[in-house]
Amino acid sequence: MINQNHLSTKKIRTLLCVLLALNVLVSNGENSKNTSTPPIFKLDTLNAYQMNEVSVYGQKKKNTTIGKSGISEMDLPQAITVIDSKLLEVQQVSSVTDLLKNVNGVYIMGNSGGYQEEIASRGTNITTTNTFKNGIRYYGGMKTEMSGIEKAEILKGSAALLYGNVAAGGILNLVTKKPVFNFGGNVTMTYGSFDQYKPSFDVYGALNKQKTIAFRLDGSYEQANSFRKGVESKTYYLNPSVLFNIDSKTTLLVEGDYTKDNRTPDFGAGIINYQIADLPRDRFVGVSWGKYNSEQTFLSAKATHKFNDNLNISSLTGLRYYNTDLFSNSRPNTSGSMIASNGDWTRNIQRSSVDDNYFIEQVDLNANFNTWFIKHQFLVGADYESYTTKTTSYNSYTGYDAINIFENYNAANEPAQPALTKNTLTTNPVDRFGIYAQDLLTLHRYFKLLMGVRYSDIKSSTDVYTYSSSATVKTPAHDRPFSPKAGIIFQPTNNNTLFATYSNSFSLNTGVDINGNALDPSIVDQYEVGVKNKLFDNKLALNLTAYQIDNSNLAQTSLENGNTNSNIKELAGATRGRGLEVDIEYSPLKNLHIMGGYSYTKTTYTKSNTYVVGSEMRYNPKNTGNISLNYSFEKGFLKNLQAGFISSYIGERYAGRSTRVTVANDTYKLIKLNDYLQHDIMLAYKLKNWILKAKVNNVTNVMSYNVHDDNSLNPIAPISYTINVGYHF
Repeated sequence: MINQNHLSTKKIRTLLCVLLALNVLVSNGENSKNTSTPPIFKLDTLNAYQMNEVSVYGQKKKNTTIGKSGISEMDLPQAITVIDSKLLEVQQVSSVTDLLKNVNGVYIMGNSGGYQEEIASRGTNITTTNTFKNGIRYYGGMKTEMSGIEKAEILKGSAALLYGNVAAGGILNLVTKKPVFNFGGNVTMTYGSFDQYKPSFDVYGALNKQKTIAFRLDGSYEQANSFRKGVESKTYYLNPSVLFNIDSKTTLLVEGDYTKDNRTPDFGAGIINYQIADLPRDRFVGVSWGKYNSEQTFLSAKATHKFNDNLNISSLTGLRYYNTDLFSNSRPNTSGSMIASNGDWTRNIQRSSVDDNYFIEQVDLNANFNTWFIKHQFLVGADYESYTTKTTSYNSYTGYDAINIFENYNAANEPAQPALTKNTLTTNPVDRFGIYAQDLLTLHRYFKLLMGVRYSDIKSSTDVYTYSSSATVKTPAHDRPFSPKAGIIFQPTNNNTLFATYSNSFSLNTGVDINGNALDPSIVDQYEVGVKNKLFDNKLALNLTAYQIDNSNLAQTSLENGNTNSNIKELAGATRGRGLEVDIEYSPLKNLHIMGGYSYTKTTYTKSNTYVVGSEMRYNPKNTGNISLNYSFEKGFLKNLQAGFISSYIGERYAGRSTRVTVANDTYKLIKLNDYLQHDIMLAYKLKNWILKAKVNNVTNVMSYNVHDDNSLNPIAPISYTINVGYHF
């Protein structure tokens, strides 16, 4: 058993040695002749995008777009998880929270305001820079509609070489439904707890007799209340796409994706002196007229041309726009809005809005070739990203009213909605250009080497306009980081891989130094070792990964000259994260699929001018785990019935505020959040063209919270259900 308080390098080496010995034993008697060759990209023009749907049942090869170069799973010296359309359908996944119940070490670290799902991987927040849809960065600060998603790809660890400015924990790429040349589709209606109504549709087919043009159009509308009294939401979603097979070697895929989400913001309440108060789970204490309106639009075109079996090129052009408007009560326990020990709380009012325009152009060239005895799977590419984010903040309205969080809330007593004046407009233009090259070299039947590097040129600025003074303060920055990566792969058989990888990434910093200059990026080094196995005729996949992530120059508030302005910073901190991940997929029978995993992560401050050295980073559970079972009945009176079960575990974690070493008699404290184990069950029955589905979430009604600092406490949802009726044509 791994000691949960310490994961030493010696233990990692010992564990890897044991697994290597097991590899040799298990592989004995199997075909050990290595006949693998570098994967060749082959584009079937009639089915190029239909092939994105790949079943995990039976451990078939997983086609992914996240790696850009088509490197096979066994050749990739990195942990990867693919959740395909079949699993999404069986588990009736309706949110990112549902999705991540299948992925250990990647979890929801918070849902501040109740309108977003903040994602973390390996102890790092990946919500802002590391979430993608069809390879284009998407904004994670709003609801992610899952009805149009056919596959989710999670690449753990560093992806800076391929994607530039991304955090070290990993990336999530959601792949939307693609056109199909055979006509078909479905219409569905979902009803659920808390007055949830959700009609949806999906239709696809060819647009011409030659079947060289195909389309797909899916969409949904959802209206729901919440287990929190007074909280409601409406979501509109539309996902059109068209595929052109221009000739036998060239395709063009044009896609759109639109989400509009309006909901009641809910920052919760009930933290008094860093203790969670005992309140009813359904108690909402926000203003009744509060709103969080968000809208996000994508438009992309991806062209692919195959010169021959060993050479192809692709180009991706994408546009994205989002805007949000938050108008609600201020968070509890913010300045001037503390909750008293008896529950009295004077509420303030806040407002902010964000507009963002984003453009990306990306070109990738993949080539397979030989130089003497060395086989190459080569990728070279370039990308350009340009976006401008405008954030308008309003002057807060103090002393709106006074309530007591222990008393039932009566919205009829609210004063009128106030009018707020604008305070500042912050404009953040960013132009990022990158070039990168990567090569998978097959040196020997047992050994491969992955090498690559990216160069990025990033010009950015933070321009703050203050309405009261009509003055603008600009802080420009120009960064030119390199992001190298190197991995060694040892494959004693086709079904066994051992690897070791080094990579680094960078994180752009906000704020200025003591001289008013922009801060340099923080450089993060990552070391990863692992074992991948496909056993028992590929019915079992068993993978183990251990890693260490070092951020040696973390930005923290500068202490020079007695400074207390948190916007003035220095690269004075350092953190270290260590972890272990185990992933298992097993299909002992054609109609039975089992998936599970366990992760251990510990991230601490190793150097700090502000916090206690050795203290752990907040929000991150040391232990997470998951197991799911899906079974399809093929005979008897239960024929056409599918049953599923999933359990997910989130270990003990802390919120609150980290203790400061720079403040005498510091009042900051951490808030302990207990671990919890949650279970969901699902059923589906097919009858000709009809399918009836039912799901029960959190069947044991376990209680826990997501907490941001000490000012946004959101209980997880209680036991709930959904019933879905669909007709397929």
